[in-house]
Order: sequence, then structure tokens, then C-alpha cells
Amino acid sequence: MSYKRVVVTRYGGPEVLKVIEDDKLPAPGSGEVRVKILATSATFTDVMIRKGKYPGIKIKPPFTPGYDMVGLVDRLGPGTTRFKPGQQVAALTIIGAYSEYLCLTENRLTPVPAGLDPAEAVCLVLSYVTAYQMLYRVAKAKRGQRILIHGAGGAVGTALLQLGEILGLKMYGTASRAKHALVKRLGATPIDYVNEDFVKRIRSLTASGIDIVFDAIGGDHFKRSFDVLRRGGKLVAYGFYNAVMGKGGSIPLDFMRLQLWNLLPNGKSTAFYSIGSLYKKKMDWFTEDLGRLFELLVQKRIKPVIAARMPLTDVVRAHELIERAKISGKIVLNVSSTAG
Repeated sequence: MSYKRVVVTRYGGPEVLKVIEDDKLPAPGSGEVRVKILATSATFTDVMIRKGKYPGIKIKPPFTPGYDMVGLVDRLGPGTTRFKPGQQVAALTIIGAYSEYLCLTENRLTPVPAGLDPAEAVCLVLSYVTAYQMLYRVAKAKRGQRILIHGAGGAVGTALLQLGEILGLKMYGTASRAKHALVKRLGATPIDYVNEDFVKRIRSLTASGIDIVFDAIGGDHFKRSFDVLRRGGKLVAYGFYNAVMGKGGSIPLDFMRLQLWNLLPNGKSTAFYSIGSLYKKKMDWFTEDLGRLFELLVQKRIKPVIAARMPLTDVVRAHELIERAKISGKIVLNVSSTAG
């Protein structure tokens, strides 16, 4: 039986993504489970990997990208005990999920509660776990604190807003004017990053500054985010949009600045969050946090903002939309149906 998957043929723009067809399904080895993937997502993290600019990932083309997935257990390898065929599962794959089938060790799979929409469930695996861990594991946010979220209309941004509202935070979010209604609906004060200086706006809105800033933009933007912190505040950096898109900044220099700022005697601090790095060190945290998020989804206390549901074959268009930063929330790639 043949199956389709996407391959990065070389580092570069969206045009390097090609859909290919393999003649034979992968066979699960000892301790592995073959999963029929139902949904994956197209994210800026995938863009970084496609460009060869994601820290810590050295894989060279050709390879199949895809950072997260939800699917059905299709076949069990020797020695597997935790799952049954037909069970819905999720995984942080980092690479490989842009495929109709994928084999993973069973310890990397998290059960998905029955009845959840695979497209909504897959939104939690990368974006919501990122938001949850930055809030609770890294920043240790407390009820009533003030937070600033850059890119508040994006996948991680909308997740932070929903989780921040549950936590009772006072929230501000930068976004383009077109996304302000969404940001406001999710409980934050929107700031137009195109026509407003967010530093001046925050200073006009708050007396003492911000407790926590979440910034995935990088470059000089990190410094401006650091400036709006109150004494004792924390900048949580989790990306390098400017450097990846050629808009200024350097990933190595950005890392260095974050470390140096921790040495300043002003009471402020910085941290860099990488879900991939933390996953390798604390897989039990990932499983625990994703399980908690599935509970919130079942309880309808969170609702992923899905910008588009697209077939896997539209992967090039999905990446083009991400690079233009015009979408609100998440792009989900529907890989296959539950039938068959």
C-alpha cells in the first residue's frame, strides 16, 4: 500500500516543499506504533526548520517536516503494550508529521480523549503546550499579574490569551489592526504594532510596567520588550522571527543578549523557551501538560482559533500564508480521514 508525505527537497522557501508517494507503508519496529495521521499543523517553527534555521535541529534535506500530529493507532510493533488499534493519539514529532503514516515509539504518544475534533486536538500539541509551559513552568505567572503578548493574534498568542484569562491575568497584546477584534474578544487590550509604539502605549496604560512579556520576534524587539518590564519582571523569549525572515537580528547574538541582561542589577530577568529542548529533558512534563490541556478542551474552557483547515497537498500555500503573517490562530493540515 502506498502513502503520501511531504519532503523538504532543500533548504529554502515554500517552493522546496514537495508531495511524494512512497510505495510501501513504514513498518513499526520493536516498541513502536504506526500511526495513521489525521491532522498536523503548519507553523512558523516548521518554516524555521524548512529554512535550516531552527536551533538544535541539524537534519539535512531531504526530510519530512511536521512538528505535531494527531492520528489513529494503525499497527503495533513487537513489545508494545500501552495502545490499541484505532485509538486516537497525539505526539510532538518535531519532524515527520507531514505524512499519512508515521512510526513512533509508544512512550512518545499521548492518548486523546474520545470525541475530540482531531483539528482542535492537534492545536494543543505545540501551540497550547508552548503557551501553558511558558506561563506555568517558565514565568510562573500568578493571578492578577500584567502580561504583554507579542503576536497576540497568532497560534501561540491566542493560546496564551485563553490560558491567561483562565488564570485571571491582566493582558495586553500587539497585533495588526485586522486582528484587534479577536484579541479584545479573548480578553486583552490590543495594541497596533504597525501604527503605535508599544513601549509608549504600555507606559501610558500601566503605572509600573509589565510583569511578563512573551516575545518570539527577536532582534531589537527583545530590548524594547525588556524595557517595558517592571522591576522583578521577566522577558520570556521563544523565537527569532526577525532573524529567520531577514528583518534584522541574529540568533546567536539574540541568545547572548538574553544571557547578558540577566546580569544587570535592575531586578529584571530573561528566559528562553524551546518546547523541543524542554521535551527532551522533561517528557513527563509534556505528557502531563498536554493531558491537562485536553481536559480543558473537553470542558470547553479553551477553544483553539483555527484560521484554515487545508489538505496536506496545499502545504506550500499554508507556508506562504504563515510567512505573510496574515492569519489569525492556527493552520491545520488535514492529512487523512478516519475512514480506510
